[in-house]
Amino acid sequence: MRQQAGSTFLIKKHMKNLRLNLTLLCLSALICTQSAFAISDREQSIRDSGILRVCIWPDYYSTSYKNHKTGQLEGIDISLSLEFAKDLGVKVKYISTHFGVFMQDIQEDHCDIAMFGVGITASRAKNIDYSEPYLSSSMYGVTSKTNPILASWEEIDQLGVVVTVQKGTYMENAMRSSLKKAELTTVTHSNQREMEVRSGRADVFISDYPYGQKMLQVYDWARLLTPQQATEQIEYAYAIKKGQPQWLARINTFVQAIKADGRLKQAAQKNNLLPIALIQPQPQQSQLKPNSIN
Repeated sequence: MRQQAGSTFLIKKHMKNLRLNLTLLCLSALICTQSAFAISDREQSIRDSGILRVCIWPDYYSTSYKNHKTGQLEGIDISLSLEFAKDLGVKVKYISTHFGVFMQDIQEDHCDIAMFGVGITASRAKNIDYSEPYLSSSMYGVTSKTNPILASWEEIDQLGVVVTVQKGTYMENAMRSSLKKAELTTVTHSNQREMEVRSGRADVFISDYPYGQKMLQVYDWARLLTPQQATEQIEYAYAIKKGQPQWLARINTFVQAIKADGRLKQAAQKNNLLPIALIQPQPQQSQLKPNSIN
């Protein structure tokens, strides 16, 4: 009898411990499930409205460009913003901006995210948060075929040369830091750079890979100056208002996904940006030859 009573006690104790462990397991599973499906206030607001508001610069060739012949938006970040909206189960609304004001537009909540190849710089990082990078580009010079002074990138920094950049771009800070002899001027709108060079008021303007591609493909007067040694690589990312860690994590999940599932590669190939897509190392210098002309 004593042995039977002892066995019954042990069984009851075992069952009690088992029920406790199962209860703890269920609670843990519930917590994990809630964490896995928890979304930020920003994402909830986007889902509730059914709209993802995306800031773009519509003059950014191959990135977020409004084709003036068709009136349609095209470029890698048009494709990828549509993919992001699809993942979120919403539609896209594009908000036009430019590099001079986009941070203010983000801070004033005019858009949920900026998706137009925003270069990562320390000064910008004080005002906005960046996603993981997805593109990386060197700098290039664009001059005219008839320019009597410049035959190479290495000749840019000399007395008498006028260099122009678009205000607010990372090229502005890069040129202010690197130029010692040449004169630097800034313009507000991207097409003013071409006008400055064509008119002779500037000898060269500084661009990146996507815009360099545009110049070669669209303008027969343009000549591209490619550095013999690659300039500082600037990584491009998406940008949001600071202080939204959950929303940033969701965006990074998207960036990781498009790298892994081939959507980034596909969008880069479609827009001739594969050499600068952060999929696998690919040399830019073999793509844009010094002084090359298409």
